[in-house]
Amino acid sequence: MGTRRTNLPGVGTQIDFTTEAGRHISVVIHEDGRRFIGFYDVDDPDSCQLSVPLSTEEATALAHLIDPAPIDAVRTDGIDLVTEHIPVTSRSPFVGRLLGDTGARTRTGASIVAVLRRTAAHPSPGPDFRFAGGDTLVAVGTREGVDALAEIISGG
Repeated sequence: MGTRRTNLPGVGTQIDFTTEAGRHISVVIHEDGRRFIGFYDVDDPDSCQLSVPLSTEEATALAHLIDPAPIDAVRTDGIDLVTEHIPVTSRSPFVGRLLGDTGARTRTGASIVAVLRRTAAHPSPGPDFRFAGGDTLVAVGTREGVDALAEIISGG
């Protein structure tokens, strides 16, 4: 089992994964945020059997299905805190607006500790950080606070 990352100039990044059973799976992340998962023939690792395009929201949802706790570096043992990824979809009222416009910490007690944008991370964003569609917020707070923040960001 192993992974290999390859920069694709003018395209993006390809990450190849080989399972313990010898299956070859690739994820190509384009510079414009498009993502594709490719499944390859065991007998011919250069022969793609199926390619599945994923939107940013779909990729985030799939990642949550595979690993419901993607940030395990933050330990919250014995503390009533959760860490969660919150997508900023195209329907969010905060696309193009500043983090400070959310009033997140004041309204929910939850903190946005990072913003993940395509292939870059923006740790500790300030109130003047401008959200874009497809961003993923990394939020920390109580279960109730993070749920309330997700509701605010989704516009619900």
